[in-house]
Amino acid sequence: MYPEVDFLYLNEDDMIKAGVCDMKQCIETMEEMLKLMKVGDYRMGGANGNSHGCMVSFPTDPKFPEMPKDGPDRRFMAMPAYLGGEFDMAGMKWYGSNAENRKKGLPRSILMLTLNDKDTGAPVAYMSANILSAFRTGAIPGVGFKYLAPEDTKQVAIIGPGVMSKTAFHAMMTVRPDIDTVKIKGRGQKSLNKFIDFVKEKFPTVKNIEAVDSIEDAVRGSDIVYSGTSSPTGDPSAYPYIAEEWIKKGALICTTAALRFDDDFLINRARSVTDNIHLYEAWEEEFSPDAYNTIPIPGVKAMDLVAAGKLDEKKIVDLPDILMGKAPVHEDPDEITVYSVGGMPIEDVAWGTVVYRNALKKGIGTKLNLWNEPKLA
Repeated sequence: MYPEVDFLYLNEDDMIKAGVCDMKQCIETMEEMLKLMKVGDYRMGGANGNSHGCMVSFPTDPKFPEMPKDGPDRRFMAMPAYLGGEFDMAGMKWYGSNAENRKKGLPRSILMLTLNDKDTGAPVAYMSANILSAFRTGAIPGVGFKYLAPEDTKQVAIIGPGVMSKTAFHAMMTVRPDIDTVKIKGRGQKSLNKFIDFVKEKFPTVKNIEAVDSIEDAVRGSDIVYSGTSSPTGDPSAYPYIAEEWIKKGALICTTAALRFDDDFLINRARSVTDNIHLYEAWEEEFSPDAYNTIPIPGVKAMDLVAAGKLDEKKIVDLPDILMGKAPVHEDPDEITVYSVGGMPIEDVAWGTVVYRNALKKGIGTKLNLWNEPKLA
């Protein structure tokens, strides 16, 4: 009861108890979120309501001794959003990121999510968001795997066996449980070993786990290819590359990270699918004329090609249109689909709201008091 304000604090263990690792429910939540997004019942940042977020970066040579210096993944970022429908919740994911964190035994990024009352702005929950963010990042590809991947998928490829690839693989196994072979291309033996151990422990029905030497070896023969490898931006020629002739007919290529194809393939034969076309339009506004130099996913490259008059915008399909029956699941059974995932704060708000409500039902978490009565009201 106002004016008293209490909110629920959920640490990482609380989040796990409240079901943050339930991939099936997370995929279902992301599917509902995408449908709400398509009808416009959402808002993100920026004047266009579709901004990924607001980032604080640092100079390479700061003038002040205490100011952080630019480095790999050295940034802070705020990602606000409102999502309507059954969620009807505002919130913001906030995180700091630094690749040097790993030397301290910390994740590269440390994330928190705040959920807020849509009318007053008062906090209703403050929660650990590393696992939440990882699962929603895997579940958005999972919606694509559910609708776009071959029904009889048996062999899949992972390029970049990091945390995000683990949750993406979890999503693959949730919607295509007959997968029996995974080929993995990584840069270091440590990450490869961790991924192999993860698959063996979590998914014992996968009988063939193979570490391969090249992206080509991973891609050939695979029904689903997921790429989540980190790569410096700015020079597209240095992004991980997949040649059309390596790709199996009817395969699905999904990426949340840098990936490069030949322009001729993207223009004339690939079926480009995005998770939210308006997000890509916003990136084009913010980073034109070559947004792909900054946002290195193929959907952004496709939008650059549209801006250059080389690709018809109608050839880029929005996944929510497929979910709503406004676009066919496939136009050709042999088509190669390139599904780009940009990441959006409405995903965090959606999954955070579900987990928060689970926690309330189960009596999980710590109630904290903001005030009994505001002193400056």
